[in-house]
Amino acid sequence: MKEFIYLVLGIILLYGGGEALVNSATRLALLLRVSPLVIGLTLVAFGTSAPELAATLVASFKGIGDVAFGNVVGSNIANLGLVLGLVAIIRPLKTSFRFVTQEVPFMLFTGILLYIFAYDGKLTRLEGLFLLIFLAVFLVFLLKRSGSVAAPSPENEKPEVKKVLLYIAGVAVGVALLSQGAEFLVEGAVGIARKFGISERVIGLTMVAVGTSLPELFSTLVAAYRRAGDIILGNVIGSNIMNVLAILGCTSLIKPFTFSHHEVTFDLSVMMGFFFLAWAMLFIGKDVTRKEGAILLGCYIVYILYLYR
Repeated sequence: MKEFIYLVLGIILLYGGGEALVNSATRLALLLRVSPLVIGLTLVAFGTSAPELAATLVASFKGIGDVAFGNVVGSNIANLGLVLGLVAIIRPLKTSFRFVTQEVPFMLFTGILLYIFAYDGKLTRLEGLFLLIFLAVFLVFLLKRSGSVAAPSPENEKPEVKKVLLYIAGVAVGVALLSQGAEFLVEGAVGIARKFGISERVIGLTMVAVGTSLPELFSTLVAAYRRAGDIILGNVIGSNIMNVLAILGCTSLIKPFTFSHHEVTFDLSVMMGFFFLAWAMLFIGKDVTRKEGAILLGCYIVYILYLYR
């Protein structure tokens, strides 16, 4: 009964958080004259990755590295297979050639980098520092590419600042609601899973990973309803980049951790498979069609069934 209540509360909070986040982020992008794609890659991606950071840090400090690492890898798989696949089925997505040739390849680079760092079954402080350095490089690149923001005229400066603060507060409220909703869902799902004797690795790759990916799912579903395609792709790709560079970078820098080497190789290979599949779809037509969304979702379902075999 308690688990069911958590699930209902989680869904309500996730819906409200998704509405607040997408609406505020879109208005902020217009106000600052910044591309919604850049907002999706940075502000929205950071916000919706907050649950991953919290879950990964907690798991690391508790000494359950399989859950910590599996959460990030599983979230990246879920972002492309579940989130992007489901949203593309509902509303096909289009993007620019520059996005396909710059941001998406950077996501591939972060996946390869993680594969190299994680091969020995641990993430050290030095490796965490390198991940954060690459994060800084990525953010500087985005800011330079977005161009300069036109300054408001003196007579309008005060109202503009108030609006910026208001929309930033809206983003913060959205993130808070999404995080709390995800926490309720994860707590209920993990409790049920443990009652059935499911392993920590599988819990991390599925229950926790999907739970912490729910902010991305609900925010992208709301964005799809509002036809904000740039925010959708920016959020999904940006979240995958943030999960590797920011989440694992911060976590390993604060508390280095170890994980199962054998299982990690397989899970990372699956993650890279989804990375390359999504990139190929975007590269060929600069879009993700309903058929391609069904392929992504189908591959994700097969992967989940394999884990619970």
